[in-house]
Amino acid sequence: MNETAHESSGVRAGAHAGAGPGARPGAGPGAHPGPHPAPGPGPRTEAGLLRGAIRALRADLFGGAFALRPLPPLAADHRLLRRLPERTVRRARWLPHGAVVLAAVLVFLLGLERGSTADFEALLTGLAAAGPVLLTLTRPIAAFWVSMAVSAFMVVIGGAGYSGVFPWTVAGFLSHLVVMTQVALRGRPRVAAEMWLITFGFGAVVVGSAGYGDEALVAMVIFSALSLSAAVAIGGWNTAWHEVAAKEAEVAAKEAEVAAKEEDTQAERFKRTRLEERTNIARELHDVVAHHMSVVAIQAEAAPYRVESPPPELEQAFATIRENAVAALTELRRVLGVVRAEDYEAPDAPQPTLADLDSLVHNVREIGLVVDLTVTGAVRELPPGVELSAYRIVQEALSNALRHAPGAQAKVEVAYVLGGLGLRIVNGPATGLVKASPGAGHGITGMRERVTMLGGAITAGGSGDGGYEVSVFLPVEHVEPAEAEVGDTQGIQGIQGTEDTRRMEGGAA
Repeated sequence: MNETAHESSGVRAGAHAGAGPGARPGAGPGAHPGPHPAPGPGPRTEAGLLRGAIRALRADLFGGAFALRPLPPLAADHRLLRRLPERTVRRARWLPHGAVVLAAVLVFLLGLERGSTADFEALLTGLAAAGPVLLTLTRPIAAFWVSMAVSAFMVVIGGAGYSGVFPWTVAGFLSHLVVMTQVALRGRPRVAAEMWLITFGFGAVVVGSAGYGDEALVAMVIFSALSLSAAVAIGGWNTAWHEVAAKEAEVAAKEAEVAAKEEDTQAERFKRTRLEERTNIARELHDVVAHHMSVVAIQAEAAPYRVESPPPELEQAFATIRENAVAALTELRRVLGVVRAEDYEAPDAPQPTLADLDSLVHNVREIGLVVDLTVTGAVRELPPGVELSAYRIVQEALSNALRHAPGAQAKVEVAYVLGGLGLRIVNGPATGLVKASPGAGHGITGMRERVTMLGGAITAGGSGDGGYEVSVFLPVEHVEPAEAEVGDTQGIQGIQGTEDTRRMEGGAA
C-alpha cells in the first residue's frame, strides 16, 4: 500500500516538473493539492466520559430540580379505564395520586412503630419519611434530594441507629424506595441509574465510616435495583403503548381521510352521471314536446286565416290555444334549464301566486269548464312557497277535471284562516265523453308531495254525486320578516324542484 502511495506521488511530481522557477513552494512531491481536511474526533478518554457523566447528572438531577412537575391524572381513554362506567372514570383518573397518598400514610405509620403519636422522635421519623413521598406529586426530583437529606439527617442525629436497617430507618427505607420508583416512572432510564448510584454511594460512605450496616446496604441496593428496573420497564412499555396508539390514531385518521375522499369522488361521479342523465332527459323533452307545442302554437295562430269570415268564438278559441301553447313552451324552457343545470338556482322570473287564480280560472272557463271561485277570510300575503304550492294544486285539480270530467261544473274555494290556508276543489260528474288518459295518478302524487313538504294535510277522493273532491290545508307559521325572506326563498326553491320533477315524469293525472 505504501508503494502505491509513492508511485502516485511520483506521478504527481512528474506532472508538475515543468512548472518552472515560478512554481509555488511546496508544490512538489507529497504536497496536498487541496485544503487540509478537518481533524476527526479523537478517541474518547476516561476523563471525557467522566465529564459527560457529570454534565448528564447535573442536567438530570440538579438543573430545575425544584421545578413544578405535577403528576398528571390518567387519560380518559387509558387502557385501565376503558371498561369502567363513565361516571367512575372521572374519579378513577386520580388513582396514581391516591396510590402515592396511601404510600405516604403507610410510611408514616411505620415511623410510629417504636412509639405513639405523643412520642416526638417517632412522630418526627414518620413525618420525615412521608414528606418526600407526598412531594413526588408536584416536584419529583426535589423529593429525591429531600429523601437523601432526611436519610443523612437521621444518621447525624442518631435516629437510624435503633431500626436495624442502618443507615436508614424502616420508614425511611421504604420511603426512599417509593420516591426513586416514582421518579423513575416519570423520567428517563438514565435518571434511574443516577439515583441508584447516588444512593449506593451514600450508603457505602456511611456504612464504611460506621463499620456496620452492610446487610441494610445490600438490601437497599438489591431492592432499589429491582424497583427501578421494574419502573423503567413499565415506563418504557407505557411510552411504547402511547406511541403505538398515536400511530394507530394517525393511521385511522389517514384511512378516514382516504374514505372521505373516496366518498367525495363517488358522490362527484354520481353527480356527474345524474347530470348526464338529466341532460339526456332535457334533450328528449326538447326534441319531442317542444317541437309539437311549437307546431300547435303556429297552427293555432294560422288557423283563423284559413277560414273565410270565421266567427269571433272560433278566433277566441284559437287565440286561447295559442296562448296556452306559448305558456307551456315558456314553462318547458324553464324546466329544461333546471334539468340541464348542475346547480339549480331560483329563476328571476316571478312565479305564480294566489293572486293569479283569477287568470287561471278565466283561462279554464274559456276552454269549456264552468268554474266558480270563492275566497273567504282576510286575504293576506303568504310565504311564496305556500302561494306557489296552492296555485299549482288548484291548477292540477282543474286540469284533472278537464281531463276526467268533461262538461262538469267545478268549484274552487280558498279560505284564509288564522293558522294557514285552506283549499277545496270539487267537480261534478262528467257529462261528456271521457277519453282514456295516459300517465294517470301522477297529478295526485305531485299534490301530496307538495303538501307533505309544507307539513300540511290533503284528502282526495270521489264525492257523493259521482264527482271528485280535493281538500288541502297548508299551515303558515308567524315568522319575523327577515327570517321569512330567507326561509321562503329556500322553500320556493325546493317546491320548484319538486314541480320540475313532476313535470318530467309526465305531467298531471
